[in-house]
Amino acid sequence: MSAEATTLTKAATARPEPAAPRATRRRRLGPGRAIPYGRAIGPLLLLAVWSAGSAAGFIDARNLSAPWTVVSTAGDLIAEGRLQSNLATSAERALLGLLFGTAAGVLLAIAAGLSRIGEGVIDGPVQIKRAIPSLALIPLLILWFGIGESMKVITIALGVFVPVYIHTHNGLRTIDGRYAELAETVGLSRTGFVRHVVLPGALPGFLLGMRFAVTAAWLSLVVVEQVNATSGIGYMMELARTYGQTDIIIVGLVVYGLLGLVSDALVRLVERKTLSWRRTLAG
Repeated sequence: MSAEATTLTKAATARPEPAAPRATRRRRLGPGRAIPYGRAIGPLLLLAVWSAGSAAGFIDARNLSAPWTVVSTAGDLIAEGRLQSNLATSAERALLGLLFGTAAGVLLAIAAGLSRIGEGVIDGPVQIKRAIPSLALIPLLILWFGIGESMKVITIALGVFVPVYIHTHNGLRTIDGRYAELAETVGLSRTGFVRHVVLPGALPGFLLGMRFAVTAAWLSLVVVEQVNATSGIGYMMELARTYGQTDIIIVGLVVYGLLGLVSDALVRLVERKTLSWRRTLAG
């Protein structure tokens, strides 16, 4: 057999080399990559349904004004200066209540979290207050503080301090005990222990509590501004209800919703900046 024939025979009978296994792309667990402006999808869909229902006549304008009517009314209120002045009053009340409530929640959480005696004295009454809605205390607060600004700010503060206390206290109590042992080993003072161990360890819980707190502040504000108020977004809405002005009521609701959305976004931003060292599914 010639050399050429032998080569052809070997080539025909040779087994093909097994193909290398294709690298399969591993499916990544978790929510996936962040979508640009992803949080705007839900509100935009809601706005689209609202607009379509109003345009098609499925939504009665006497019950729910159309989006374009609400926008026109908001423009008129801004031109008259009514929206800005009422918004400034509401923001002042909410910020004061948030400030006092946050300060009270943090101080009480530290006192209860670092002392068994403090926990015995403070935690029980706070849990009782947690079971009683702040808005249910309004009749009693009116008797104590009248119907002026003090009652409104205190009601907001009572709604704020409970979530701040609960989550900050939980953050304190879930700090790894080995950090306390290390602080004792290196000879940290009580003040140094609070500064370098307690406060950083409780920060995630505190920020989570703040997200609930800002929402509670706006929820409380909606109610207290309709109790003998002479200014504020809630007063504007209550006056509009008297005259059957649905568009103004919707403007007030949109303003409250935007305030809640923006304040929550600010807390989230602070959370991402201050807790950037954590690797979580949120990215």
